[in-house]
Amino acid sequence: MSRYTGTEDFSHEMPDRTGILLCNLGTPEAPTPSAVRRYLAEFLSDPRVVEIPRLLWKLILHTVILRTRPRHVAKAYAKVWTDAGSPLLAISRRQQAALQKHLGGQVTVALGMCYGKPSIAEALNELRRAGVRRLLILPLYPQYSATTTGAVFDAVVRELGRWRWLPELRMINHYHDEPAYIEALAASVQDYWAEQGRSSQRLMMSFHGLPKASLEAGDPYYCECQKTARLLAEKLGLAETEWKLTFQSRFGPAEWLQPYTDETLQTWAQTGVDSVDTVCPGFAADCLETLEEMAIQNRDLFLQHGGREYRYIPALNDSVAHIEALAGLLQRHLQGWGVSADATQRQRRQQRARSLGAQK
Repeated sequence: MSRYTGTEDFSHEMPDRTGILLCNLGTPEAPTPSAVRRYLAEFLSDPRVVEIPRLLWKLILHTVILRTRPRHVAKAYAKVWTDAGSPLLAISRRQQAALQKHLGGQVTVALGMCYGKPSIAEALNELRRAGVRRLLILPLYPQYSATTTGAVFDAVVRELGRWRWLPELRMINHYHDEPAYIEALAASVQDYWAEQGRSSQRLMMSFHGLPKASLEAGDPYYCECQKTARLLAEKLGLAETEWKLTFQSRFGPAEWLQPYTDETLQTWAQTGVDSVDTVCPGFAADCLETLEEMAIQNRDLFLQHGGREYRYIPALNDSVAHIEALAGLLQRHLQGWGVSADATQRQRRQQRARSLGAQK
């Protein structure tokens, strides 16, 4: 069979639908060492994620990392796993459903994960079966990085490279300074303070880290994180001494983007800052890095070094403000794609095609 697929289910009477592909990083299928090993093998094999010579990295990955790290990571996942499964996947599905409801029946919204399931390939084929001829991709990474948004593009291209009939294609690369996104972030912090009280001396804005080499190679991620943090601080009316941007989740011996979240928290605790609120503006949905690393690990670190109060403010997740911000972003990027032909027009199209010998 030809490697170029994508028209098996086509009929001239099908509506030419518009599809939206939501993408996030992904998650293991279970909080077990074997499931985590499969997930890490896929994730860490992506040259977008680890940019060192392939042969050297493959040796390190398979002889060291995949033999030691899955058990440790599985324990961390077990701390945050829910009855609905992985928090990231459960929240992402709620985001998908909320956006589908908000945008209505003119579009089809599908969810794909860059690593693990449901895969981007599976989501694209779901959209193909729905008759999607116009495709808008939204990686749920507010700040662009080659390691995240770039990896989504690669995954989409790999799958579409097998299709004979390609859809029209658009992709949203970032939304780090979108006014509605900043408003939603600010509202989430303000709502938290209104409910829990504002007692903290500092607000830490922690973003996922990257090797410093990524910035030196031209990746805009660091700069976009800086802008998001500045706009959020301005919207909240914070003085420079009341907040700080940091980077978390570093891995390996190389230098990463600084300042580091854990080292900053330790320094604060040891120098008299006894109460901290933390928020992670780069995460569209709560996940291992927010629920376990930020809400548990770093809380313990801060308290062990003399801090008195540490609070984590949840990600935007499927909040109304977040869904409205994402829907507005999508609607703007959908402009100019028009409305699909109605049933009468599709029926006439099918009749003309059959008169020319078409089977469907």
